[in-house]
Amino acid sequence: MRILFFSHYFPPEVNAPASRTYEHCREWVAAGHEVHVITCVPSHPVGVPFRGYRPGWYQQERHDGIVVHRVWTLLAPNKGVVKRTLNYLSFMPSAVWRSLRLGRFDVLIGTSPQFFCAVATWIAASLGRTPWVFELRDLWPESIHAVGAARAYMPLKMLERLELLMYAQARSVVCVSEAFVRNLVSRGVPTSKISFVPNGVDTAMWTAGVRAKGRAKLDAGESDIIVSYIGTVGMAHDIGTVLDAARLLGRERPRLRFVIIGDGAEREALAARARAEGLDNVTFTGLVPRAEIPDYLAASDVSLVTLKPSDLFKTVLPSKMFESMAAARAIVLAVDGEARQVLERAGAGLAVAPGNAAALADAVRRLAADPELRQTLGAAGSRFVERDFSRRTWAHRYLDVLDRTRLPDYPAAVPQPSPEL
Repeated sequence: MRILFFSHYFPPEVNAPASRTYEHCREWVAAGHEVHVITCVPSHPVGVPFRGYRPGWYQQERHDGIVVHRVWTLLAPNKGVVKRTLNYLSFMPSAVWRSLRLGRFDVLIGTSPQFFCAVATWIAASLGRTPWVFELRDLWPESIHAVGAARAYMPLKMLERLELLMYAQARSVVCVSEAFVRNLVSRGVPTSKISFVPNGVDTAMWTAGVRAKGRAKLDAGESDIIVSYIGTVGMAHDIGTVLDAARLLGRERPRLRFVIIGDGAEREALAARARAEGLDNVTFTGLVPRAEIPDYLAASDVSLVTLKPSDLFKTVLPSKMFESMAAARAIVLAVDGEARQVLERAGAGLAVAPGNAAALADAVRRLAADPELRQTLGAAGSRFVERDFSRRTWAHRYLDVLDRTRLPDYPAAVPQPSPEL
């Protein structure tokens, strides 16, 4: 097959959509397919091009056999509203124009969020008369409400109507959680066109981390207990509650350190708050190269996975949870719903109510005091993801979805219920 993937994010960016897109596309190339990706100049989350890149109309490169087409967008940091919206909107004409110059494809894929990336895919597919797949990683624009940004986005009803129209126009819809599947079915999307392809993990990458290297980078002593959050530091991720937990534990456990690894819209304000409150047990590293993240995770004794309290977030499966399992790290999860169910099925960590600093501190306290429990939970998580959430396995199931999507009468002729784990 000749496959074209539209993604706003791609390596060397280190966020979850960049990793998911790259790892799937790499597996498809290895399976003998021709894969192209249309994306932006890497600049997330600060809005400044990564080293070796420059703003421009068009750049082409190759990553592990994937042909990468970087198109012009108005660069913007991952904070604020107006510039970010313009950044998202500017991707559409650039991406559609480039897609039309690349010739015929068997199938197009658009991943969302950001939402207008999926819109660009829909337009390109319509102009090229090509079947397309809507990859749904977040229930946007519904998630705008969940992070408290609804006031900034006035035309929500219009966006929701556009969202439903795209579900109708896409030949297939791929969801990263079973809760997303149920949501779409409840809104009238036929089950025959929906497939479940969760956020799996490249287990080989996360088992390759070197603990000594990571602890050296963190200047961690032998007796230090490192509790890490690794990922985007944004409005949804509730790092403020992590700071509250760090304050509760600061005096009683002086060798316990919280490390926030990553960048995002909230990092500067949260780091300033930690300094103002004298939280000497909290370190913000800022953005680090993705190649170094396995070392930081290996250096950790406890891995945090947190989101704000929200009914919407009960539907998500954070990719960082699977990465922590693959690295055999004990997890403290502050996310309800499907993520909690998966963690408990894996036996890979302790789950607490999101937004509850005292409960988060209690779970960290328990794991900090019990190295044997940390080892048991980490080993259980490692076995679980190797069996049920291998990126390679799910990439090939995704490839089956793409192959079916090419059929002229799909999905009507080939009903495909969402697989159960």
